[in-house]
This record gives sequence, structure tokens and C-alpha cells, in this order.
Amino acid sequence: MTPTTTLKSADFFDSVLRLQPQLAVFECDGTLWAGDAGERFFDWELRRGLLSDDVARWARARYADYKAGEVSEDQMCGEMVTIHSGLAESDVLRAAKQFFDENFVSQIFPEMRELIRRLESSGSDVWAVSSTNEWVIRAAMKHFGIDEKKILAAAVEIDAGLVTDKLIRVPSGEGKPRAIRDVIGKHPDAAFGNSRWDADMLAIARHGFAVNPNPDLERMAQQQGWTIYWPVSENQADQKKDDHKGH
Repeated sequence: MTPTTTLKSADFFDSVLRLQPQLAVFECDGTLWAGDAGERFFDWELRRGLLSDDVARWARARYADYKAGEVSEDQMCGEMVTIHSGLAESDVLRAAKQFFDENFVSQIFPEMRELIRRLESSGSDVWAVSSTNEWVIRAAMKHFGIDEKKILAAAVEIDAGLVTDKLIRVPSGEGKPRAIRDVIGKHPDAAFGNSRWDADMLAIARHGFAVNPNPDLERMAQQQGWTIYWPVSENQADQKKDDHKGH
């Protein structure tokens, strides 16, 4: 077993860039920003009335079943997309952009955004892989400079501008490496994730990075010898500055 490395920000960029990864893949929620944008968007759109009352009522009950362990992760992630069936995709995209810009831009980890910038500048092929719906991830990736053609997120077919209930993919757990193989066609040189649902993706990479890991992934990283990194969001950085001013 390779010893686990836990890095400080000063060494993090070098540890990745010196690998010169041709293909780098990043999970999003909890890895590129603090918090779960997919789960938060689900709650936000239900409260905003984006979905019909009947769909919203069903979705709330279904989510309660998911929390109770009666609905699988893959099922729930897929249904968080298919509940938009019949809506104009342009409306969902507009809502997703408003949601992310208002609620998650300040949660972005600046070091991760800078790492992606440096990787792309050095010629790496950078992709975002997420079980969150692709509308939220597309809105988010505008802040990272990742083209929407390089997003592998939970997605459905679009018919004449309308969302359907025909799933294309749900990249969660084993679905992440499957999507990478199906679409990109090769294993990543570097993979970044924060939870056990990302472990399969990290396992197929030449180099795995557990970023802001949940306790479950932190344990796996220690067992597998994956590098562990703890970033700080813009909100957290501002709080630290305020705390320092108070001393």
C-alpha cells in the first residue's frame, strides 16, 4: 500500500502539474465547491414552483424514501433529472444558472478553479463528471472555463427543445468510469473526487486525489494511497480574514 499524502495548498498545484496529465477528470459537488448543488437545486426548484404541484408532491415523497434508504442513489439522481420532463430546456437552464450564481459561486474552491486553469493552459484535457443534473453543471462550468461538451452529468434526451424522461446517463458510483469509457474512451491520468460515489472513478485513474473528502472516501484514500487535499471556499477564506482582523 502506497503511503497517503496530505498536502498543503503550496504543494498541491505542483503535485498535480508535475504529473503532466493528458486527461484529468473532476467530480463537482464537494470537490470543486463546498456543498451539494444537485440536492440544493432540487429543494430550490420545488420551493420556487418550477415544477407542477403534482410532480413536486411526488418528488418530495420520493426524496423522503431515498433518505430512508428505500430508493437507490442512481434512481434518485436519475429522477432528479426526469422530473423536468415536458419543460422547455431553456427554462430549466435559466433556472439552473440563477440558482448556481446566487447560491454556489461563493462556495467555489479558488484553488480548484486555478488548478483547472493551469491544467488547461498546460494542454491537459479536462472534464467534469457529476451525478448532478447537467443543467446545474453547465451553469457551474462557466465559472471554470470547461466547455459544456466536456461535461458528463446526469442527462436526458431533449426533443424539440423539451425535456424528456429518457435518461442518457447517470454518472454515479460505477456510472462515472462507465461514462468516461463510453464518451472519452480512455482512463484518466488524474481524477479528483470527494465521496465514496467517486471511488470507482479514482480507482481507474493513474493518480487519485481525494479533495475535501467525506470520512468514507478519506478512509479509502488512506487505504489506496490517494493524495488528500483540503481546499478552502471563498466564503471560508473571507471568514478567516474576518477572524484574523478580530485578533
